[in-house]
Amino acid sequence: MEAKTNTFLETEKIGTLMKKYAVPCIISLLVAALYNIVDQIFIANATYLGSYGNAANTVVYPLTVVALACAVMIGDGCCAFVSICLGANQKERAHKSVGTAVTLCIIVSLVLTAVYFIFRHPILVMFGGEVNQETYACAKEYFTFITMGIPFYMFGQAMNPIIRSDGSPKFAMAATVSGAVINIILDPIFIFVCHWGMMGAAVATVMGQILTAGLSIWYLCHMKSVKLEKKSFVMSGKLMKKFLPLGMCSFLSQISLVAAMLAIQNMTLKYGGLDPIFGQEQYAQIPMAVLGIVMKFFQIVISISVGLAAGCIPIVGYNIGAGRKDRALNLFTRLLIAEAAVGAAALVIVQVFPRQLIGIFGAANESAYYTEFAVKCFRVYLCMMILATVNKGTFIYLQSLGKALASTLLSLVREVVFGVGFALILPRFLGLDGVLYSMPVSDVLTFIFSAVVIVYTYKTLKNPTPKQAELQEG
Repeated sequence: MEAKTNTFLETEKIGTLMKKYAVPCIISLLVAALYNIVDQIFIANATYLGSYGNAANTVVYPLTVVALACAVMIGDGCCAFVSICLGANQKERAHKSVGTAVTLCIIVSLVLTAVYFIFRHPILVMFGGEVNQETYACAKEYFTFITMGIPFYMFGQAMNPIIRSDGSPKFAMAATVSGAVINIILDPIFIFVCHWGMMGAAVATVMGQILTAGLSIWYLCHMKSVKLEKKSFVMSGKLMKKFLPLGMCSFLSQISLVAAMLAIQNMTLKYGGLDPIFGQEQYAQIPMAVLGIVMKFFQIVISISVGLAAGCIPIVGYNIGAGRKDRALNLFTRLLIAEAAVGAAALVIVQVFPRQLIGIFGAANESAYYTEFAVKCFRVYLCMMILATVNKGTFIYLQSLGKALASTLLSLVREVVFGVGFALILPRFLGLDGVLYSMPVSDVLTFIFSAVVIVYTYKTLKNPTPKQAELQEG
């Protein structure tokens, strides 16, 4: 019988494995989130773009999240399934799953790119692009060039977790960081030196994405635990049915964020127009720009939260496949503590330093209304960050256990039922403030469900498998 690979996942200390896998995953996801945020920082500080460019960036951002949602569904699902296969020493299924994921990602990315170009105008209008004429012009320009990079962006993001599942989290991190560095270098050159405006920000981003995709292709040709062959890339419907459900939680966590942003941005547009200050033409773009910035900060925190949990997927999957539920339980405890710590640190930052945060995004070039609304937005919208991070970690951990349905249902409740529902309902009673309170209310109610799941998961993992019982007796 062929020897198992990645056996260190069953023998190495849990804390050591979490550092090895979670830290590179966190950095990779942070860098992915920073792509758009870096654009927004440079755009905000360019006086010829300012809050109009900021608002335009907010309009386009959800559309990149749609692409990310499709990519992580394929990549995270394949990562979880391949890890389980390797733990059970099923290498044939592992390499065919990776090949299927590669082919599927390419097809989906090309289809999504075509849809974006065909329906560009109605999509921009749907996400609030017509708040005023200047914002729409900036959004249209940025959207056009960002869309050209969708295939490269999706490929790089989908391959990242697959590379981690092959036992190379550092390479996965390096591929993403390399692209981000290119973006950071080119953004100021294209925006401030060449004066290419929104086009310059988008082109810098796409060039970084191309580099990440290229490095991912190189790695696929040099995988360690999984050896790809020509037949690997023939799509298998049977395997897709196995790994796509495992990535559904990741998909929903991103796509439901888009649904929430759609509701929030439209409610902001509607009730901002009824506000005595923001109803004025020269200030109309401020609520949209500010909420976009606050959601970007939230995305940074959630990237850390998701990275902690997603980085543990190969560890949990392998140990579950190997019958070591005791190690999976140990990891769950450490994960929940880490998630709460991340949320607490973020909460302190938004409550104590909101003016400093908004200052990074060009507040010095804007009116006092811009800063005033931003401070309020940071403190109210993100006041339940501890619960938000614990919720997210719990959902993804369930995914790593192979409990795709439970993970998916919980994500739907948080992001769609609560996230979208309260964003639509609360503004009817509280006006623009209702948009801000929709987030903390959703997190509090979701935590009630998460607490039940956490207790149930502990009980389930405490029941030893035959292998675990044998180890305990020995």
